[in-house]
Amino acid sequence: MAFTIDLSGKQAVITGSNSGIGLGIAWEFARAGADVVLNSFTDREEDHAIAREIAETCGVTARYIAADMSKGEDCRRLVREAGRCDILVNNAGIQHVAPIPEFPAEKWDAIIAINLSSAFHTTAEALPMMRAAGWGRVINIASAHGLTASPYKAAYIAAKHGIVGLTKTTALETAREPITCNAICPGYVLTPLVESQIPDTAKKYDMTEEEAKQKVILERQPSKEFATVEQLGGTATFLCSAAADQITGTTLSVDGGWTAL
Repeated sequence: MAFTIDLSGKQAVITGSNSGIGLGIAWEFARAGADVVLNSFTDREEDHAIAREIAETCGVTARYIAADMSKGEDCRRLVREAGRCDILVNNAGIQHVAPIPEFPAEKWDAIIAINLSSAFHTTAEALPMMRAAGWGRVINIASAHGLTASPYKAAYIAAKHGIVGLTKTTALETAREPITCNAICPGYVLTPLVESQIPDTAKKYDMTEEEAKQKVILERQPSKEFATVEQLGGTATFLCSAAADQITGTTLSVDGGWTAL
């Protein structure tokens, strides 16, 4: 049997998707024919303009809904306001780096809320919609740090490990239904945020930008190449195909060999 990926008639809700990985996934879904709902906590004209660009380019319906993923009710409202959620991508996330004794409690709370609890709230709201539609995909964007650890990132690593656990539980609760749940675990991805950090990193270590990428930023990524948002979008789209019907409760690493070490 030949498998093609046609997401026409499906609607995807992607949290944290007005830039970076989330936006890359939204574009790939739209290219495959899915309607998309973009999200972040801001409500600017440029946010809505991104949705219009996707709609006009791909010939799908695309909307932007502002919702604060640090607030459980906002997470649930996002899914309700979308009206339909065939595909849920839990992507929203923030980061803070500090040793545990110096890690601000408010930063811990915010990271756990946005990176982990938001996925619980959106999933809880989306699963009844998927069951009513008779099909669904939950895709959680974890990280190589959902499978391994680094110092000074306690909250982020705890949240991403939690996302992997939530993925497994969701998969088990839906295993007898046409609904799957998987986690994508990226290593370093070339997003606008990462690109903007390269010059400062080079200056800090008195290196060229290429040296800073290879020796500092990509130190733990054996391929010494960034993953791209398009690759993450392609992986997410594959998980929505019939070829992935029996892939559930697992992690897919897109990390250039990081977790093979």
